[in-house]
Amino acid sequence: MTPTQLRAYSAVVRRGSVKLAAAELEVSESAVSLHIGQLRKELGDQLFSRTAGGLTFTPGGLRLASRATELLGLQDITVLEVSAAGQGRRLLRVGASSLFAEHAAPGLIELFAGRAADLDLELSVRNPCTFVESLIERAIDIAIGPPPLSPDPAVSCRPVMYYRVVTVASPDHPLAGTQPTPRQLREQTWLLGPSAVSGSGALRTLLRRLGVPDDRQQIFQSHAAALEEAKRGRGVTAALSFTVAPEVRKGHLVQFRGPHAAIEEVWHSMTLAEPATPSAAGELARFASTPRAIQAMMRGTGVGVARFKPSVHVTLWS
Repeated sequence: MTPTQLRAYSAVVRRGSVKLAAAELEVSESAVSLHIGQLRKELGDQLFSRTAGGLTFTPGGLRLASRATELLGLQDITVLEVSAAGQGRRLLRVGASSLFAEHAAPGLIELFAGRAADLDLELSVRNPCTFVESLIERAIDIAIGPPPLSPDPAVSCRPVMYYRVVTVASPDHPLAGTQPTPRQLREQTWLLGPSAVSGSGALRTLLRRLGVPDDRQQIFQSHAAALEEAKRGRGVTAALSFTVAPEVRKGHLVQFRGPHAAIEEVWHSMTLAEPATPSAAGELARFASTPRAIQAMMRGTGVGVARFKPSVHVTLWS
């Protein structure tokens, strides 16, 4: 697949016809048809067919439509990155677990990025189980989240920040004001963020320790979304203690007490062992465990609208 082929296909999807796609791209209809034909041959899929009501896409065609948008978006980012590198700018690629990325990374990265005018930072959410592989393959420069289950001599790992995951629910929840037993917690409906399906991390460890069955777990796109559902009284959720403390103090949430309802863990930074570690990655690994950085992670500095640059899988600070 070439970018030209993907752009032609995306235009057909967007416009609903080869004729309109050709007009948008300022090429001939035969050129667009040629690109579509090449994609069909390479992928072994018809992708779409013409009907009286317009174009009808196959399941494979719909899948390619979303992937084409992602790939073209990444191509545009790469062009910008190469151009920036040619102007002397550095790029630091940070991979993070979903829990860290959602709640702690914004404050840390905003603070760190402000220290170097020539540095761009790219944050991507990754499964902690892939941290070591991503570092070795040079897909990222530094990973932050749960440490690897098995140490790897190629990767340097250092502690960043202790954190506590607690179990909370609406004040109207039947167990509010009690110290529930493991069995009572196990029988609840758990409203969870994406880190619940990763292979490691405090939230996953808590669920395993309690033995919460899969049919009692509801997974949401973000931990904040799961927390909002818990506030509405639809179940219990596990959350970072420092993120829910204000809501607990205001009485908007109740925190369950007892050793079974909470767990403490440590986020670690992981980089390739020296001398393979990029200098910026080493700087961030050292900076992340400082008191100032920890304060920023817990309180957040916010990202100004002019500096927030979303893309398909990554967020860029520059």
